[in-house]
Amino acid sequence: MKQSRMYEGAKTWNPFVGCLFNCIYCKPSFQAQLKRLKQKCSNCYNYVPHLHPERLKRIPSAKIIFVCGDGDISFCPPEYTFKIIERIREHNRRCPHKIYYFQSKDPRYFEQFLDYFPYNVVLLTTLETNRDQGYDKISKAPKPSIRFKRFLRLNYPRKGVTIEPIMDFDLEILLSWMRSIKPEIVYVGYNSRPKQVQLPEPSLRKTLKLINRLGEFTAVQRKYIPRCLPFRGWRLCHIVK
Repeated sequence: MKQSRMYEGAKTWNPFVGCLFNCIYCKPSFQAQLKRLKQKCSNCYNYVPHLHPERLKRIPSAKIIFVCGDGDISFCPPEYTFKIIERIREHNRRCPHKIYYFQSKDPRYFEQFLDYFPYNVVLLTTLETNRDQGYDKISKAPKPSIRFKRFLRLNYPRKGVTIEPIMDFDLEILLSWMRSIKPEIVYVGYNSRPKQVQLPEPSLRKTLKLINRLGEFTAVQRKYIPRCLPFRGWRLCHIVK
């Protein structure tokens, strides 16, 4: 098992790998990492959705487990996702205090499992921005407004949101989305590989204002923030995770 690149202190558990959303910012990160596995698994190398049932029994020892973090679980056959959830239920008998993150850019996929998830599963989605215009050049995933509505519709008590890699946004609209979702945690960070992929990013001042406002009603975890600008009399430089 490996440390999660997404969440500090978490480990990724990958009984399923792969995605077809083709987000441009994933290519130099997740997909580039899996290119090293060409000799072990050609499907991992090509980032096509596929199963690794031999990993079902090997749940990592970390407190937070990012389930199928090297892909998007919405491409996983539902009958196999039920097996993943059942494995978590079994493991809970020995280790009831772990937290499991299930994340997808198509949260509608989770609807079929809502009555089956155990108490320690947190559902997450990525909302890099609230703006739909031009998003089809970034990803084939459902547009942000559609994703928000699908996530909001989920009748589930434990939710989280990842605003990463953050793209320019409308502050009040994005804040209203977060208030409606009522996430127990929000992760905020910039694109960690700006030399490979340029995104329409907000200013640091705007991002920090978002973080401050989010902190009024939910927990916020800052991630990679590479730029350095004056802000309220102090300077924030090269904050990584």
